[in-house]
Amino acid sequence: MGKSEIRTETARGARTSKKASAPARPARQPASVKSEAPYHHGALREALLQAAERVLERDGLAGLTLRAVAREAGVSHAAPTHHFGDLTGLLSELAAVGFRQFNAAMASSSDSATTPLERALARPKAYVAYAQAHPGMYGIMFRTERLDYSRPSLHEAAEASFAGLANAVGMMRQEQIRGDALTLNQGAAIARAWSMVHGFTMLLLDGRLEDILGRLPEGTTPERLLEAMLMSPVTGKLPGP
Repeated sequence: MGKSEIRTETARGARTSKKASAPARPARQPASVKSEAPYHHGALREALLQAAERVLERDGLAGLTLRAVAREAGVSHAAPTHHFGDLTGLLSELAAVGFRQFNAAMASSSDSATTPLERALARPKAYVAYAQAHPGMYGIMFRTERLDYSRPSLHEAAEASFAGLANAVGMMRQEQIRGDALTLNQGAAIARAWSMVHGFTMLLLDGRLEDILGRLPEGTTPERLLEAMLMSPVTGKLPGP
């Protein structure tokens, strides 16, 4: 073998040795694996619900999709489907969260009340305050056509909300009200209280009370108007036969 052939073989061996010693590049992980890694299975479900609430309050119900929630949470598009099935499932679980938040606000509303009148006004004030602070959540809580009430979490949270309302009306009437068996008068009292506060809340959120507020003494707030409504006795006589 000549000198030139020896040099060629030596160079070729050096290149082969260099290639063999080079470290192998790590395989890329799929983006979905990387994005979901920080979450435990249970924590991911909670993170998705929190992301859904943010999307709802920011973009409205029209902007709340499974893909939008996945993007907001920074996970794969399949994650919401895995945890909630479809959009109805997600909305139903989100409404359950809303009812639980709502119920907690109602329950703690009278903690600082010092008189019976303050306690009576505390719950409806808290009702309106929650809706103002969380208009998106409040909106889907009563969108029955978009929800699946057969889901245990939503059914239980909604029932707890109704029980709280029935108990509050019972306290005002100074009687025990069983939510599963109402007299006509009890049902009428519950429906009247709910209709008044819910109707007021929807008009307020839709900006439909601005005209009335503009005609009232300067500085009159929606809360003060609500107080006056709740404290005003039913006056006048029903028309005769």
